[in-house]
Amino acid sequence: MRVLLIGGTGVISTGITRQLVDAGHEVGCLTRGETDAPVPDAVEFVTGDRNDQAALERAAREIDPDCVIDMVCFTPEQAAEAVDVFGGAIEQYVFCSTVDVYHRPLERNPATEDVPRESDLEGVEPVSDYGANKAAAEDVFLAAHDGPESVTGTDSEGEFATTIIRPWSTYGEGGSVLHTFGNGTYYLDRIRKGKPIVVHGDGTSLWGSCHRDDVARAFVGAVGNERAYGEAYHVTSEELITWNQYHRRVASAMDAPEPDLVHIPTDQLRESVPDRTDMLEAHFQYSTVFDNAKARRDLGFEYTIDFMDGIRRTIEDLEARDAIDPWDSANDDELIAAWNAATGEFLERVGSAGK
Repeated sequence: MRVLLIGGTGVISTGITRQLVDAGHEVGCLTRGETDAPVPDAVEFVTGDRNDQAALERAAREIDPDCVIDMVCFTPEQAAEAVDVFGGAIEQYVFCSTVDVYHRPLERNPATEDVPRESDLEGVEPVSDYGANKAAAEDVFLAAHDGPESVTGTDSEGEFATTIIRPWSTYGEGGSVLHTFGNGTYYLDRIRKGKPIVVHGDGTSLWGSCHRDDVARAFVGAVGNERAYGEAYHVTSEELITWNQYHRRVASAMDAPEPDLVHIPTDQLRESVPDRTDMLEAHFQYSTVFDNAKARRDLGFEYTIDFMDGIRRTIEDLEARDAIDPWDSANDDELIAAWNAATGEFLERVGSAGK
């Protein structure tokens, strides 16, 4: 098939682009031309902004795709514009959504694709604007779906077949490494220099990261796959570890010392550095598990790159690009010192009261 990637040089989409070519598809990418990525020479590029309808129309003309994979649609308005441009002209639209469409904490673990999204629940505030907008964009694409599974509940003719893929935490070469305070690379310099690391809570909530090459395989498996028409899929990690284990594996991948993990309650971190803990509040503090069985069954998804191997490759790429910031780029030491002083005072007072 002729496939157009809207955004083809990001962390996930670089893997998708390569694997599409390897699978024999003709591939074109619409990008702003600001990011270099090692993709095959056979890939055609159209330069333009995804928010510019004229650029979308130009990509539609020049690539003439049978299938579109949209990696950079973040709002229902962008989705509606895509339907206007590609509706009736392509066979399939594959939308990269997110597991952030679900409320946190999850009602049950593991979550399957039939768990109600936040937008389907009355009186529930969205965890993030990002997740709420992705859910609204899903609705636009599902309403455009061609077939009886349309969200409209009718058998009306739609614009194209819609497939929705919901990744979770995806990492890999070209990207960064998550931690309690987000994705600042100074964290890696702290690890390799043996500096103490802030960990939210007691470090036992579960997390799972999936390498971009495994995630990409599911997107490629969806292209032209009629089983995927009108369906949504989780494409997430199958190696669930605690945050304590996460930090230790990052250290091991760097051949660094055993990390000194300083546990600080999530509520205290949120109050003390609210500008650095949005991801912690919305995601990291919760144990979340997603069921990939549907993607394994329909898309050929496999979890093949274990976290130790994948994170080593990611860190080596960051080092090769000289993209790791100095360990003291953020005020972690100040937070750790304040917490140690506070807990020391608490223990001293408790000890005195017990005498």
